[in-house]
Amino acid sequence: MSRYIVAISGASGSAYGLAIIKGLAYAGHEVAVTASREGISILRDETGLDISGMDGEAAAREVESHLGTGPLTVSFHAEDNLYAPISSGSFRTAGMFVAPCSMKTLAGIANGYANNLLERAADVVIKERRPLLIVPRETPLSAIHLENMLKLARLGVHILPAMPGFYNRPQTIEDMVNSIAGRALDLMGVDNDMYKRWS
Repeated sequence: MSRYIVAISGASGSAYGLAIIKGLAYAGHEVAVTASREGISILRDETGLDISGMDGEAAAREVESHLGTGPLTVSFHAEDNLYAPISSGSFRTAGMFVAPCSMKTLAGIANGYANNLLERAADVVIKERRPLLIVPRETPLSAIHLENMLKLARLGVHILPAMPGFYNRPQTIEDMVNSIAGRALDLMGVDNDMYKRWS
């Protein structure tokens, strides 16, 4: 069993982050979750999962209950808790996902700003040379957005835009979300059967 970080920032597409958390938890991995304030608001609006105002333990249990995962696989850390374990390189993880990744968060990560726990954790993952994957959510993209993505890609960060394929004829929104979440897990070397593969 490995330990991963999943961060949800303030962009539409919070279902991607939840699907990744679920895939990791069902594969038996520990998942340390953090979210920006905006990410928590959008999570509530888009998925009905409301963890606003909860402490870390209560938020973690609410996420697990929402996803139907087993007990004690998910921990939650508020964005202003820079004492959280994921803010230190000595807390070993197998990698980090930022899904969805807003352009503000992208800019913070690309420029080492580390304004909150989400950005600090990503900064740690980069400096420790651990795998980082972001799911950018914006359209259209400006040259600034593309330059920030290129900067991270040159450091080895996986850039996985939320562009679901249609060759597998998805029937539901969940099918499209899972195709991105499954590809994200694939890139990080996590076995999953979340989507129909080309054969």
